[in-house]
Amino acid sequence: MYGPPKDAVTLFTSDVTPPPRERSSAGQTAGRWLLGLTIVAALVGSVVIGSPALTVDHPSPAQQSHQSQQSQAARGR
Repeated sequence: MYGPPKDAVTLFTSDVTPPPRERSSAGQTAGRWLLGLTIVAALVGSVVIGSPALTVDHPSPAQQSHQSQQSQAARGR
């Protein structure tokens, strides 16, 4: 009595199946693979190029002694 009319609340149910998806052409599939491969290669390349900037150089003991000898020689001049 106070609710909406019965025909406005009907639920739509269907037993009709949608048509199957159209298959991608070989060019579309190759294009998707090429795009994915390009993105992966760009990510790997950025890591390879950027990784030297992220490393911390720890001089070996031989390098440390060589540097200390150079600094002492420079102070002695």
